[in-house]
Amino acid sequence: MVSFSALLSSVSLFVACLAPSVLADNPINPSFAYGAAKVRGVNLGGWLVLEPWITPSLFDNTGNSAIVDEWTFGQLQDRNTALAVLQNHWNTWITEQDFIDIANAGLNHVRIPIGYWAFEVGPGEPYISGQLPYLQKAIGWARNHGIKVIVDLHGAPGSQNGFDNSGHRISFPQWHSNSTNVARTDAIIKQIASLFINDQDVVSVIAPLNEPAGYDGQDVLSVVRQYWYDSYGNIRFPYGTSQQSNTLVLLHDAFQPLSYWQGFQTPPNRQGVAMDTHIYQMFSQDEVSRTNQQHIQAACAMGSSLSSFDLWVIVGEWTPAATDCAKYLNGRGVGARYDGSYSGSTRVGSCTGLTGSASSFSSSYKTFLRQYWEAQTITYEKAAGWIQWTWKAENADDWSYQAGLKNGWIPQDPTQRQYPTICG
Repeated sequence: MVSFSALLSSVSLFVACLAPSVLADNPINPSFAYGAAKVRGVNLGGWLVLEPWITPSLFDNTGNSAIVDEWTFGQLQDRNTALAVLQNHWNTWITEQDFIDIANAGLNHVRIPIGYWAFEVGPGEPYISGQLPYLQKAIGWARNHGIKVIVDLHGAPGSQNGFDNSGHRISFPQWHSNSTNVARTDAIIKQIASLFINDQDVVSVIAPLNEPAGYDGQDVLSVVRQYWYDSYGNIRFPYGTSQQSNTLVLLHDAFQPLSYWQGFQTPPNRQGVAMDTHIYQMFSQDEVSRTNQQHIQAACAMGSSLSSFDLWVIVGEWTPAATDCAKYLNGRGVGARYDGSYSGSTRVGSCTGLTGSASSFSSSYKTFLRQYWEAQTITYEKAAGWIQWTWKAENADDWSYQAGLKNGWIPQDPTQRQYPTICG
């Protein structure tokens, strides 16, 4: 049996031998000039994959504090009740009006997280499926309003990171340690590529896995590296022939510095690969203790590493929020480092007026949010662009693009700057 890597090598060799005129007919994606035009977008977080901090009411209303993620949401309450809540949420959290508003805000991409359980649920897994028709509906809305879609597999069997946003909050991720988990994930990526094979002008990017836990060591990273190779074949060659798709493959850095990935899947051997990095400054004591000016300086300092990397880099998650104050941000029932309610943390200050409703934000805080937003977008546009996390949240306006537009710390035109020299 021919190994996949050998097949991929022969396909790559075939592509490399094609006449330049043939290659010219297969640009990375003719519908968007990746690497030239800047990606400016927003994540539709908390819609097709639940996150307690984005929609705390869905979790609080269960009356069960043990329901902390989508796994327990299906496991620890009446299934019909859970299904009714989920269907109402899917129908209302994101609608076509959101796509209209996103387009009117000058954005050109949305990243849509979805879990593996939208495609298949294994024996003993309590997930409730039904998300896929909403993803397909969203592709239509995106087409109607000129927006490109990144379909992002946000949760894999066994959980790739143990975070609640993978669907299953557990103490140590299990995805990488079980070959069946990885094989199931490969099959789902093939299914996604096949589903949208005729929509490459809209679904221009597929991200084969969000945030695998590379910080857990070589055991994880070796599996991730092989999975990235397999995903390249599954996404770029979905026709069962040597014909390439126009779909960009967006690989997450697995929490490693970009230098770790130097030379990985680069042209001319690979075409159509970009690197996704997520930049947050609130998930450690050091970061959450920074002054506003230090947050801005840290953002500005990232420009050279982002712009000099050998693949296009898209900052696929980031935020103008500078604290971990948002309710349940670190997990349902888990406190914040900023106010010292997180176990083992040292209090920096009060969270009052730093999250929740923008009506509680001071004018000076809104000015900082604007400055920090601009410092980040200016910096990330030195690379291939950015996608803010997230479009909306029930009660965390500091994270919400929608709230930022409404309250003035995000401009109606993302290229408009009040602080064009903030990074010097």
